[in-house]
Amino acid sequence: MAHVFAACSMCGGEVVPKQIRHTYHWDSRLFVFEDVPAGVCVQCNEAYFTAETVKTMEKTVLNKIRPRHTMRVPVYGYAETAMA
Repeated sequence: MAHVFAACSMCGGEVVPKQIRHTYHWDSRLFVFEDVPAGVCVQCNEAYFTAETVKTMEKTVLNKIRPRHTMRVPVYGYAETAMA
């Protein structure tokens, strides 16, 4: 049974279940999870996760499970880009 989400705490919009791509930060490292079950606000796009979903992502990172694939990610300094 799908989780029923409350209204968005940011804007009050309706939160609907979706599968999303989520960036997860742990110990100064960046991980990307695809096809993550989440509740997403139809107005502001804020994402919400169940405790079970967050625990699954945390266990994946802590147990160093082999990723589906890896990707290179560019990193920008805001001050440098604001002046461009």
